[in-house]
Amino acid sequence: MSDAMRTIAGSLPGLTETLLTDYGQGRHIDRIEPFSQPDRDVIVDLLTKLKRLLFPGYFRDPCYRVQTMQHSLCALMEDVAWNLGQQIAIAMRGGESVDAARAAELDAQAQEKTVQFLERLPEVRSLLETDLEAAYEGDPAATSRDEIIIAYPGLQAIMVNRIAHVLFELRIPLIPRIMTEYAHSRTGIDIHPGATIGRYFFIDHGTGIVVGETTVIGDYVKIYQGVTLGALSTRGGQSLRGHRRHPTIEDRVTIYSGASVLGGDTVIGHDAVIGGNAFITASVAPGMRVSVRSQELEMRPGKVNW
Repeated sequence: MSDAMRTIAGSLPGLTETLLTDYGQGRHIDRIEPFSQPDRDVIVDLLTKLKRLLFPGYFRDPCYRVQTMQHSLCALMEDVAWNLGQQIAIAMRGGESVDAARAAELDAQAQEKTVQFLERLPEVRSLLETDLEAAYEGDPAATSRDEIIIAYPGLQAIMVNRIAHVLFELRIPLIPRIMTEYAHSRTGIDIHPGATIGRYFFIDHGTGIVVGETTVIGDYVKIYQGVTLGALSTRGGQSLRGHRRHPTIEDRVTIYSGASVLGGDTVIGHDAVIGGNAFITASVAPGMRVSVRSQELEMRPGKVNW
């Protein structure tokens, strides 16, 4: 072996010291406080447990052996409440160290917000029932409502968004976004937790859908894969925070695959239909049918290579 060759064992002390020195530059990425932010794994586990609360007959934990629904529900609620409260308390600290008095104050606020969230679960379930009906009535390929609950990515993404939106309304930092980005990674459907979505919302297929933070969606809206409900421009960066950047979609609108509807001043009127691949940056009157002019197709014989 050449004298110039280095070993891992011999190099590790120096490499460690180099990285520790790099951590001392005071940049945001240099923070090393443990447990200063919510734990993504705990939040993903909470979503699994919340799914059991929302659909009790579909996602039971086979490890649980209980005699009554009341006992099972109480145990699950306690588990969810305790872990969610802990994560909310961490999130509310904003990654900063706090003294004992402030920590106690934030813990009390986190418990109150946890109770407020759990109180709204019946409301979330009511909305999900309408979403389930919209999916079943809107998709002739659906053989049953059970199939939609268990298998459809659209309903899964909507379920997570409805959970996250309640936390967003309660002004819980970070956790709602962790939830919806997890759903995004699993379903390919990206719905910001700040988006306001009405009843009977149906996502058909769903892959590639993007719904921005300030989007407002009415009742009985149906959107297909590849639809973007986005901002007209984000060139202003953080200066746009808090401003309406995304469109309003009124009741009974259908938006077909690949369409983009952009801008905070853009309103798609009730009962309108937006055709596939349309690019919309201005309001559409109620009842209008918007489509892209048919493109000309060219077909010519080609050489066949087997």
